[in-house]
Amino acid sequence: MPVDLNADLGEEITDDAALLGVVTSANVACGYHAGSAAIMRAVCEQAVAAGVAVGAQVSYDDRARFGRVALDVEPDVLREQVADQVGLLAGVARAAGTRVTYVKPHGALYHRTLDDAAQAAAVLAGSVTDDGALPVLGMPGVLLDLARDGGRRTVLEGFPDRGYTPAGRLVPRSEPGAVLDDDALVAARAVTLATRGSGALVGRPVARGVESVCVHGDHPGAVERARRVRAALEAAGLVLRPFAPPGAVEGRTG
Repeated sequence: MPVDLNADLGEEITDDAALLGVVTSANVACGYHAGSAAIMRAVCEQAVAAGVAVGAQVSYDDRARFGRVALDVEPDVLREQVADQVGLLAGVARAAGTRVTYVKPHGALYHRTLDDAAQAAAVLAGSVTDDGALPVLGMPGVLLDLARDGGRRTVLEGFPDRGYTPAGRLVPRSEPGAVLDDDALVAARAVTLATRGSGALVGRPVARGVESVCVHGDHPGAVERARRVRAALEAAGLVLRPFAPPGAVEGRTG
C-alpha cells in the first residue's frame, strides 16, 4: 500500500537538504510566512535531484508571526495572495525543472479553512496553475469538502507527532498533549495513521488510512525522527511515494 511522507520546507529553520533525503513531498514556504525566492529555488533544485514532489505551502501575509495567527482577510484579497504565492513558486519550480503539484495551507490558515467557507474558497480559487487546479492536501473539513465538490483531488494527511481531540482535530498547541516528543511513539502513530486513520488514535470508528503523513522539521532532532517514521512505515510494508509525483519540465531555464 502506498503512502506519502511530507514536511514543511524552505522556512529558514529546517534542515532542508537532509529532510529531502527522507520525505517524498515538500511543502515549500512561498515567502508570506517564511522563505524567499532564493530559498525556494534551492529547495526545488534539491527536490528534483531527490525525486521529491513540490507543493505550495500558502499562508497569510504575516512573516512577523510566522503565519500562526488567524487573520480576517477579505476573500478577494486572500485569493490574490494565494495566487501570488502559488505563481511565484510555480515559476521557481519550472526554472528548476519541476512543477508544483499540490497546495497545502500553512499554520493558522490551515486551521481556519477547516471551518471558514469563505477563506477556504479563496484558497481554492487562488491555487490554480497553468497545469490546472492543484490537488489539496489537508485534514477533513470545509476546505477539502469544497475542493471535492468542485471536482478537485483531495488528499488526507495525518500528524503523528500531534495529539488529536475526540472530534478528530489537532489539540491546540497551548494545551497539554498537543505535541509529542517520544520518537518511538511518533513512529508507531505514523503507521496507525497510514493504515487505519486518525480515528484509530482516539477510539473512533476506523474509516481508512491517510494518504500522507506529515513530519515536522522545526525542532531539534527532526531529521532523525523523520527517518524513524519512514523506517517504521516501510517496516509495516508501506511503499513510500509522492501522492502527486513530480514531472519533468521541458525548456528548463536554469
